[in-house]
Amino acid sequence: MKQYLDFTGKIVLVTGARSGIGQATAVAFAGQGANVIVSGRRPCDETLAQIAAEGGKGEFVKCDVSKEEDVKTLIDTIIEKYGRIDVAVNNAGCSSKKVPTAEQDMENYDRVNNTDARGLFMCMMYELRAMLPVGKGAIVNIASVAGLIADPNISPYVGAKHAVVGMTKAAGIEYAEKGIRINGICPGFVETEMTQQWSGNPEVRARVAGYNMQKRAADPSEIATVALFLGSDMASFMNGAMLPVEAGQTAH
Repeated sequence: MKQYLDFTGKIVLVTGARSGIGQATAVAFAGQGANVIVSGRRPCDETLAQIAAEGGKGEFVKCDVSKEEDVKTLIDTIIEKYGRIDVAVNNAGCSSKKVPTAEQDMENYDRVNNTDARGLFMCMMYELRAMLPVGKGAIVNIASVAGLIADPNISPYVGAKHAVVGMTKAAGIEYAEKGIRINGICPGFVETEMTQQWSGNPEVRARVAGYNMQKRAADPSEIATVALFLGSDMASFMNGAMLPVEAGQTAH
């Protein structure tokens, strides 16, 4: 019987894998037998330690996704060693300064968009160039519930995540006939290092948790399992889809 979540021997790339969703996703794929390349601006030692502790295979390649040369080097390094990328999870991102739009500044706007939108686009572009000669592959883009609806005071982030949704849909339909599936996830509020700036405030935490029907934040592993699904053959008939994983936040 076919095991749909068996990634034994598969080459999986996870960007932004030092902590949070990226870390949980890298560990999840490694737990299913994949050779996982974890990348980030800083070393992903804890992620690699978790992978090793579960008997998985992982290695680190440094990459700042806002820099095209870094992205190109990352993909070239993987292809040179393994000859292919089977699954790529584009998770690297950053948050916005939390102030109204009139109080934002272009430095913050550029910082957020260079990573969350432009960086993801470059990753996807180079991943596709690597997958096309092989004729198959799966790309999973991590957006946000803010790519489907808007939250106040983080307009650069909302704009960037809306861009991720649009790019995922466009690329998803472009490459469906080429054997490459491109889909994405729109997580709600997740307990990560990046969200501690909000979750550390009990009032803000209660308000944000109240947006969804389970009245709680998600654990990163709850997003990682959806990434596993989208990277697997169980999602073989999905192209350009964005899955909201937010306990009903956008359903009411």
